[in-house]
Amino acid sequence: MLLTVSGPPGSGKSTNAELLADRFDLDHISGGDIFRELADERGYTPVEFNELAEEEEQIDKDLDRRLRTIAGTQDDVLLESRLAGWLAAEHADLRFWLDAPLDVRAERIAEREAKTVAEARATTERREQSEAKRYADLYDIDIDDLTIYDAVFNTARWGETTVPDLLTAAVERYDPEQDEGKQPVEGVRYEF
Repeated sequence: MLLTVSGPPGSGKSTNAELLADRFDLDHISGGDIFRELADERGYTPVEFNELAEEEEQIDKDLDRRLRTIAGTQDDVLLESRLAGWLAAEHADLRFWLDAPLDVRAERIAEREAKTVAEARATTERREQSEAKRYADLYDIDIDDLTIYDAVFNTARWGETTVPDLLTAAVERYDPEQDEGKQPVEGVRYEF
């Protein structure tokens, strides 16, 4: 089984992806963890590395190639990243998008990163603008197009104790035999 969990920073995707992977005994591969490791190796903060990636498209291509390869070659995996649903579109059994209002996400990020809410909000807005531009330029992906996802959840509305149960219920009720066939996402170019 291949599941994807995507969403913007502070949406709860990492927390929920980890719980979902544990519940179904899946390997949890986090694109964010890989990205932060690459940034740290090169001596950048994630925000600085995002901005560098605007100039050096190979950064995104390397990360995305790794995630796409995992999606196409490994079984029993949960991929978590902003683009996981797009990158694994041909292989994923289910694709989830998690989100929350920016104010809620900024509070969550501020708490986990020991920043002020204003700092977290500004950093998050800058990061999201950078990523949206890169995704559009590199792959012709509109990150705001949620039509490729099987389910979309507002984690602020449902809360941290309910969202994992909703995701679990969706996976448990999924019947691959009733799947009409996986259709690649139209108009997206994957050039690595």
